[in-house]
Amino acid sequence: MPTVIFVALGYLLGSLPFAVVVSRAFGLADPRSYGSGNPGATNVLRSGNWAAAVLTLLGDIAKGWLAVWLAGRFGAEEAALASVGLAAFLGHVFPLFLGFKGGKGVATAVGVLLGLHWILALAAALTWLLVALLTRYSSLAALVAALEAPFVAWILSDRADIALPVAVMSILLIWRHAANIRKLLAGTESKIGAGGSSGQQ
Repeated sequence: MPTVIFVALGYLLGSLPFAVVVSRAFGLADPRSYGSGNPGATNVLRSGNWAAAVLTLLGDIAKGWLAVWLAGRFGAEEAALASVGLAAFLGHVFPLFLGFKGGKGVATAVGVLLGLHWILALAAALTWLLVALLTRYSSLAALVAALEAPFVAWILSDRADIALPVAVMSILLIWRHAANIRKLLAGTESKIGAGGSSGQQ
């Protein structure tokens, strides 16, 4: 199939709003109606339902990974896989099924990285964990991991057609965290375990 078809399917897969679907299945309020308003796992967690939050997280990771895996499985060229992953990420951030108003994309980005190379995903996850443990800022951890990902992608692949889509994904993820960046600079960002909002998904 032409690359454009894989990209389109990746976007549609990324647009699946697991936060909304899971919340409805558990009889919870629409996650867009409370907290940060983001349809992601972090906001679902504010409902107090850990199971719903975990399922949302896994679903958001899985759709990023699945988009890349399916494209590779059905014959997409290696050069196209990162673009398909970027499309899935865009689907989460600008979902067709939610009026193009989605989440921040951290979990889906992790899934995309996992689909591209497990070492890339592991590097991002370990970076997030290290920064989160040292600073207790989930948003800062996500930002640092996003900054790191394109460089790791370049080192692993030595290919611009793989590193560039990862870089675009990272830039968009950082942009989606603009409010968190302002809070970090002002010293008002909530720390992990301290309540408040740093909404990651």
